[in-house]
Amino acid sequence: MAHKAGFINIIGNPNVGKSTFLNAILGEKLSIVTSKAQTTRHRILGIYNEENYQLIFSDLPGILDPHYKLQEKMLDFINQALTDADVFIYMVETGERKYNPEIVEKIKKSGIPVIVVINKVDKSEEAYIYKEMEYWKEVFPEADVIAISALYNFNVDKVLNRIKELLPEHPPYFPKDEISDRSIRFFLSEIIREKILLNFKQEIPYSVEVVIDNYKEEENLVRVSAIIYVARDSQKNILIGKKGEAIKKFATQARLDMEKFLGKKVFLEVFVKVRKNWRDNEKDLSRFGYEI
Repeated sequence: MAHKAGFINIIGNPNVGKSTFLNAILGEKLSIVTSKAQTTRHRILGIYNEENYQLIFSDLPGILDPHYKLQEKMLDFINQALTDADVFIYMVETGERKYNPEIVEKIKKSGIPVIVVINKVDKSEEAYIYKEMEYWKEVFPEADVIAISALYNFNVDKVLNRIKELLPEHPPYFPKDEISDRSIRFFLSEIIREKILLNFKQEIPYSVEVVIDNYKEEENLVRVSAIIYVARDSQKNILIGKKGEAIKKFATQARLDMEKFLGKKVFLEVFVKVRKNWRDNEKDLSRFGYEI
């Protein structure tokens, strides 16, 4: 059998379950998952390998109306993904009828195969799910429409099998032992950011950027030093908390996840610094990796 390989770009609104779906496909927690919008900021490649297949998934930020330069950069990742896919997965959740007509039209005009994936069907009755499938078939008449629950791994294999059918014959793009194009430092920074998203409300999680300043592997220990950048002094005080209680709590949670991810004990140091209005600063955004 000839080898098949290609790029599958996952597009959809915030919080429809794109990252949960990718993690279910890979059997690894590659993308962080929370109930908050804008959890995913970057374009993250997840690579699924079998003997005769290499499926390269792009987990993308949710479609949004940008209010900061940061969000404009996130939208750039989506626009790029509209031009370089072999297969599109357009993901929605049950009950969702809101979509960006411009992006949907670009996908339809591209001529690239589309699979509409309706996620979170575990929350709905069967008759309602059929109505949802009919609705999205009208929006994407040429697409396959598949109802799944990424959280419970229901019908994920059905999507996977359909992707394999649609992919072109091609040798692997990446070595077969790789699961992402991202570095260990990137994933460690995302683990910290996930804990901030889970522990803080309002503006704090969206004003934070995490950079791994130092990473050193020793025989039985990994030493990690992280800098958390915030936009204002008041945000720094909230992140640290009274007598350092807040930072100690989320840093401990992050360290435990890092140990699972790396399979080693981790010594984690976390520092908080203010970088005024970094979300609207081109140089800062470039430094933090928000460039195509």
